Amino acid sequence: MNDTAEIGAQSAQQEEVFDAEKIQRLPIRELLKRVGPSIILTGIAVGPGSITTASMIGSEFGYTLVWLFFPIMFMGISFLLTTHRISLLTGMPTFHAIRHYYGSGAAKFVGIASFLSCMFFTIGNISGCGAGMNLIFGINWKIGATMLIAALVYCYFSKGVYNRVEKIIGICIIGMLVAYCTTLGIAGGPDPGLMITGLTHWSFPAGSFATALAFISTSASINAGIYGTYLGQEKKWKKEDLFNGTVLIDAIAQSIGVVLISGAIMLVGAIVLHPNGTKITSAVQLADMLIPLMGKSANVVMGVALLAAAFSALLGNTHRTVVLLNAGFNQPTSLEDKSIKRNAMIVIAIAALICFTYGKSPVQLIYLANVASAIATPVAGGFICAMIWRKDVNQGVKKPKILRVCMLISYLFCLILTLSTLGTVLTRFVSSIAALF
Repeated sequence: MNDTAEIGAQSAQQEEVFDAEKIQRLPIRELLKRVGPSIILTGIAVGPGSITTASMIGSEFGYTLVWLFFPIMFMGISFLLTTHRISLLTGMPTFHAIRHYYGSGAAKFVGIASFLSCMFFTIGNISGCGAGMNLIFGINWKIGATMLIAALVYCYFSKGVYNRVEKIIGICIIGMLVAYCTTLGIAGGPDPGLMITGLTHWSFPAGSFATALAFISTSASINAGIYGTYLGQEKKWKKEDLFNGTVLIDAIAQSIGVVLISGAIMLVGAIVLHPNGTKITSAVQLADMLIPLMGKSANVVMGVALLAAAFSALLGNTHRTVVLLNAGFNQPTSLEDKSIKRNAMIVIAIAALICFTYGKSPVQLIYLANVASAIATPVAGGFICAMIWRKDVNQGVKKPKILRVCMLISYLFCLILTLSTLGTVLTRFVSSIAALF
């Protein structure tokens, strides 16, 4: 049975009488068994882009942008709850819902925008793998990235892709969380006064807009919510999971995981590098954050962390890139489908070609790619905002007044920030790539 037929069958089942008020909250033990998409989405979000931009913010601006974690959590949870609500109420994941309500042209347009956004993200992940291998073994970052791509191919063509990806990324997340929180503890923790000031004074220091956009685009991405609806299908989520606590717990878990890890990285940068006026331009400077704490082991420790983040993000994001494009063109979206695996290899090859012909530091490429990945927000977010306000989407259940407002605020905040900086940064990025050919 193809994707369209499966979705049609699901929609038919959901036309039966459904009373949300009769759904009981699951006990915490059962909820934890249902959690899954958040693990993969956290692994994608906390990639080399998150590490790099969090480090840049801490080293360049100290505690002044710590307040970003409030809108990041607000936006991240809003995006996930909104996309899952639309998917589970309509029986259609995001792109199929866009096609149903706004036509195939709209779905294709959003699919292409999301594909390009994820492609940039993949470029950053490959660069991160290379930077991590360089720190650990001292080898050329391009050779290191090639070795990791070979390992990725093995993972893609193994059986049980979803379970394998979920487990590998889960291990990486736990490792990163322990490593960075321990490092923050060894550093003596944040300065309470500066921390409170950073959390309560919401402003952008001069020159911080582009870095803030890059950080937000990876930490609270609309693409995460979209892809989450397809992961929900892989996890066999049903309409009941929207009301029994599963979706809410999954969304909160994803946001907390991102904030804990990237927050620890940002604070270490603020404590160690900012007082010296150090700006991050290379992988070696990322490791410099840990020298006062770990001495000669700093390169290896940061290399392992960067490698784990990059590989877990690459593993999940390359699939996401193809799934979202296929969804836009009404093609198969199952992770086990051969076309997904084949096209994922094509995406890797193109992204690697761009990476390996880029002449500057892989850390700078990670940063630029992260900024460019924000292009999907103005496109996909607009359709998602429109759908959550539709009466027919919420037919038969209580209208989500609070969620509607939260989604609109999240979208507008991200849209304004994106449009304020994206034009200039993207122009520079495209020019730097074009100059190579």
